[in-house]
Amino acid sequence: MTDKKILVSGVKPTGRPHIGNYFGAMKQFVELQDDYKCYIFIADLHALTTVQNQKELEKNTLDVLLDYLAIGLDPKDVVIYKQSDVPQVTELAWIFNCLTTVPYLERAHAYKDAKASGKEANVGLFDYPVLMAADILIQDADVVPVGQDQKQHIEITRDIAEKFNRIFGETFKLPEPLILESVATVQGIDGKKMSKSYGNTIELFATDEDIEKAVMGIVTDSSGEKPENVYAIHALVRDKGELDNLYTEKKGQYKELKEILASDLKKFITPMREKRELLKKDKKAVLDVLKTGGNVAHKCIEKKMDSIRKKVGLKIS
Repeated sequence: MTDKKILVSGVKPTGRPHIGNYFGAMKQFVELQDDYKCYIFIADLHALTTVQNQKELEKNTLDVLLDYLAIGLDPKDVVIYKQSDVPQVTELAWIFNCLTTVPYLERAHAYKDAKASGKEANVGLFDYPVLMAADILIQDADVVPVGQDQKQHIEITRDIAEKFNRIFGETFKLPEPLILESVATVQGIDGKKMSKSYGNTIELFATDEDIEKAVMGIVTDSSGEKPENVYAIHALVRDKGELDNLYTEKKGQYKELKEILASDLKKFITPMREKRELLKKDKKAVLDVLKTGGNVAHKCIEKKMDSIRKKVGLKIS
């Protein structure tokens, strides 16, 4: 279909995904690829704010690509590309920089958090929302899937688009956030939100041994009707009706319930892990996905970027 709305999302290559990342966002990308024209980019330029090691960034970028292909993103339906392969994005970000004030960006959550924690933020972190706005607006995005805590990024993007449209004439769509409500609800092995910073994750492509170790380490409270932390993770991979019957039948048998959860997680993770290992063997074919996606993205946005250059006076007729 040619009348599909455009969805844009970026993935920062800064570490290995866990099942919280999968159920919070990655799974939805796979499900949305049939309903939208999807542009999913690997945000390697954004990653430079924290990853400043060549080999690490290269490895992380390839890892993200493998992860998304392994979970089911189809390059025939989704344009998967590397942010740095479309230099029009940074060109547009500079134009946006010249319209955006410092006090406005000082209100951005990431910068405020860094400042509150006593960190000296680099310019890349400070300017992060502007580059993100360029990523989104250059593709004429209709929707951007985000968690509730990232909604501000879309508000900033819309503000920048409105300001540009007001000064230079109607140019950009105003994208809508597609809120993924489940982002904040994936629970870690300690009951808090699953996060690398808490050390409470179950890796998405974990080995059977690592799955067992993580699951047996889930914190439980013997005073309740059922081990809530075990149940919360179990509900991600098994029907709740079945689970309620199982947890009633096995009431008080926490070790056995953990063993069943470990078994169910293995069944869920193993096919994706095996597919990823298979993809990893043909690096050239995998990198060709990025090359093709980069060419498509570049071609799609150059016409748009050319009209922007004309509007702001960078291209003399």
